[in-house]
Amino acid sequence: MTIAVVDYDTGNVGSVLNMLKKVGAQAVVSRDPQVLRDADKLVLPGVGAFDEAMGNLHRFGLLDVLNELVLERRRPILGVCLGAQLMAKSSEEGEQPGLGWLDARLVRFRAGEGRMLRVPHMGWNVVEPQAEGGGIFHDVPRPMRFYFVHSFHMVTEEPGLELASSNYGYRFTSAMARGNILSMQFHPEKSHKYGLQVYRNFVERFQSC
Repeated sequence: MTIAVVDYDTGNVGSVLNMLKKVGAQAVVSRDPQVLRDADKLVLPGVGAFDEAMGNLHRFGLLDVLNELVLERRRPILGVCLGAQLMAKSSEEGEQPGLGWLDARLVRFRAGEGRMLRVPHMGWNVVEPQAEGGGIFHDVPRPMRFYFVHSFHMVTEEPGLELASSNYGYRFTSAMARGNILSMQFHPEKSHKYGLQVYRNFVERFQSC
């Protein structure tokens, strides 16, 4: 099983690579289209700004190959943090359109009446599964706790797209899934035993949901 971690000059690719190797995957970091095509599954990581990340995907000529693999060949892919956000249609953070693989948008955390929210949302938080998700949360200890660092969160009106939710001042969608596409706002690679099991499930179990 070969996993390609997409390298587009943003994201903590090293820690993702280490997690994948810990669960026994043959993993490689690359932006070479042929390497991506030869992989069994893909991971799209990311840390940083939405527009810059989309600009890098354009600059490295990765959009066509990613659309081919994800939408046409239905290659399983896991988006993490900013990588997850890029799968949506748009973000309040920037002006560039996203990849548009998921019918979702990104909005900034907002304080409500009587609520003060520190932004970014940073630290450990509980993740509540809302769907089976192709076995991605199989054997993850309950309650599931993952590490977050983000100022924007995913919003969708598409029924069945939400895979998991969390609470930070109010309930928000923390993971989405459709077919071969997984989108996680949190960082499994920074989440110890919880994240290790998620990566193991992605490598060993997940094909589609």
